[in-house]
Amino acid sequence: MKKILVIGGNGQLGNCFRKLAPDFEKEFEFNFTDSSTIDITNEDQVSEFINDYQPDFCINASAYTAVDLAESETEKAYAVNADGVANLAQACKENNAVLIHISTDYVFDGESNISYSEDNFTNPKGVYGASKLKGEEIALEIWPKTIVIRTSWLYSEFNKNFVKTMLNLFSSKNELGIVADQFGQPTNANDLAEAVMKIIKTEQKIYGVYHFSNYPETNWFGFAKKIAEFSGSSIKLNAITTEQFPTPAKRPKRSTMALDKIEKNFGIEPKHWENSLQECIEILQIS
Repeated sequence: MKKILVIGGNGQLGNCFRKLAPDFEKEFEFNFTDSSTIDITNEDQVSEFINDYQPDFCINASAYTAVDLAESETEKAYAVNADGVANLAQACKENNAVLIHISTDYVFDGESNISYSEDNFTNPKGVYGASKLKGEEIALEIWPKTIVIRTSWLYSEFNKNFVKTMLNLFSSKNELGIVADQFGQPTNANDLAEAVMKIIKTEQKIYGVYHFSNYPETNWFGFAKKIAEFSGSSIKLNAITTEQFPTPAKRPKRSTMALDKIEKNFGIEPKHWENSLQECIEILQIS
């Protein structure tokens, strides 16, 4: 039985893999870790853990994701998103384990009017995006058997995310202002977990950088409107500009990603984001 090591097992995506694991129990053994089990910034600890467990696949679902805080915690962001990834890539190389590393659309500056392909010029606008890009580059340089998956606007029924924040605010506010001039692709983390498992089960793997998200693009205001609609909320939502909602870190204006490469090489067909959002809200309303 092949072994899958999930780094960041208590995070949003990690919990989605936990949810999926029983469906694959006859094929794969899963090992879920968190920062208390393995500190990826500690090279010796990473090497010892992976040498002992000897996984066939290592999924890095951990990251420093505090986009605004990263502007003042630069060293911490790079330690996790770059140095930690380097440690994982080196240990995977030593054990011939495939590394699947999750990255972000924030590696782009968002100034393009067309969707970004995997080989388009990267130009992150903040520390978070820059540290994630560094992690991508290091992983691919150290270990050719690496698959980098850039995703965007992740949400699920687990942990903190935009959907759950909106639902909480809908219950306590009469109206909200939502940014309407930043465009991207909301992605249900459960769909991303399923895509990763399909990649793992594909015999002939083509390594490198891939994009995965739900489709098509929308803006945060459009996203929030659908959350309200699907949850039955009557809250008043007002479209505002980025300038009206300043943040320490600059966000890409339009970080829409092309999704044809992952479909061509792995047969993965992304879902419409509205359908995946509706599924998530139904789960949240039941629980």
